[in-house]
Amino acid sequence: MENNYVKQFPELLKGKKLMYIHGFGSSGQSGTVTRLRTVFPNATIIAPDIPVHPQEALELLHRLCRDEHPDLIMGTSMGGMYTEQLYGFDRICINPAFKIGDTMVAHGLTGKQQFQNPRKDGVQEFYVDKAMVKEYRDVTELNFAHADDPDEQHRVFGLFGDRDEVVDTFGIFPYQQGIPFHGEHRMNDHSFMHSVVPVIRWIDDRQEGRERPIVYIGTETLWQHDGQPRSSMQKAVRRLIERYQVLFVSFDMGAQNNADLKKQLEEYIGVPAWGHTIISNQRHLLYGDYLVQGACGARWPDHDPEPMATPIELGSDTFKTWDDIIEYFDRLGGQ
Repeated sequence: MENNYVKQFPELLKGKKLMYIHGFGSSGQSGTVTRLRTVFPNATIIAPDIPVHPQEALELLHRLCRDEHPDLIMGTSMGGMYTEQLYGFDRICINPAFKIGDTMVAHGLTGKQQFQNPRKDGVQEFYVDKAMVKEYRDVTELNFAHADDPDEQHRVFGLFGDRDEVVDTFGIFPYQQGIPFHGEHRMNDHSFMHSVVPVIRWIDDRQEGRERPIVYIGTETLWQHDGQPRSSMQKAVRRLIERYQVLFVSFDMGAQNNADLKKQLEEYIGVPAWGHTIISNQRHLLYGDYLVQGACGARWPDHDPEPMATPIELGSDTFKTWDDIIEYFDRLGGQ
């Protein structure tokens, strides 16, 4: 693993159970499982070897859900397809192969196959014939059976890599919480830490009723004049979301500018900006703890009401750069 990206979060999922469902031809000893156990050392990670035959796989997964009562289920690729079908639990489907039968044929996953990771039973290879492909096509007919349930709509997240060349199911994902992220079909440390961990944090906060102090970030502070991110801005955002609820605020109501803003946020902020962006020209409606804004002097008229948040002006004598803001919040320690 690329350890320069990985860090531990002992308080996230503390005392909880996370069940991970691996992809086609993998096992419960994949690199993703190692990553989960490293990042969440105080969680119990349940990672079974999934049977090759879909019906056996679903029977095992439903039995584990009954016996273990996982607090969160996460699956990748084929595992994302199974994860969606485990109703009644908080779930994250990552690059889900909702058309797994078609995917197997399209990518030559038929005939003799080798398991990519060791399995507990010691089996190293398996065979995929037409009958098994039909089994997988049949199991995908069970997808989305309860997607109309309002409770399910809030319990399922879908994460879709923008460089995934194996599956592309974003367009058929029926839940409200479908989020693109920067990454390929297989997660690496970078995509996991910057795209998956923020979603796990949102779920854990909701489960715990945890309310973090609110930091608004004016989008004018994110970019330079050429549209490139300011120095240390991305580092600051990643540090802030670990302790605060971070919301991005644009005070520009122009439609085209907001379309450009969406692209910039997706490109340079990614998943943490999803569902956490506000467009408003009413600063006084911002009720929170801190507002990072540009030190723009007379930009706001004298009669403009102040926001109900402590202003932090990037470019001022106190906060000349994002590194100064990082130092300030590090001293606060999450307060």
